[in-house]
Amino acid sequence: MNFQEALETGKAGESRIARYLLTLGYSVLPVYKTADCETKGPVLHSAMSGPLIAPDMLAFKGQQVLWIEAKHKTAFVWYRKAEKWITGIDTHHYQQYLTIQRERPEWPIWLLFLQQNGIAKGTPEGKISPTGLFGNTLDYLSKHITVEHPKSEHGRGMVCWEIDALKYLAPLSDLLTP
Repeated sequence: MNFQEALETGKAGESRIARYLLTLGYSVLPVYKTADCETKGPVLHSAMSGPLIAPDMLAFKGQQVLWIEAKHKTAFVWYRKAEKWITGIDTHHYQQYLTIQRERPEWPIWLLFLQQNGIAKGTPEGKISPTGLFGNTLDYLSKHITVEHPKSEHGRGMVCWEIDALKYLAPLSDLLTP
């Protein structure tokens, strides 16, 4: 999958997650920056920390406000060492989200992972990745990291969590309907 295809897949996943939040009674504000007809990742301009990479959207219902970082994944990865399914996000984004969470603890950040019907590279034969919407708060996940991959010459590092650290929120069928 090239970059443009990956971007379109990610946008479709974010839209599905936003529609799902609407079914739960939340209002959803996507947080995008548009410049020269090009959509860029969300940026929060903080008086304390300067510009920060922000989660994808704000969701609110009544007095409750949540940041939502939406990830659309092909499949969980089989982590052989723990013999568990894991998923994760870019380390740099993770660090930026932690900064936002420290500055606005009353607005929890939720990491949501929409897991499709795919097979991740290295998945043992006979193992089938779970599908659906999974997630948890950044506060909880920051205390339950399974593995941190350092920055490599091929890209940024990753912070990963076992499936057991994530709540199962909805079946895939609930997110694929228009």
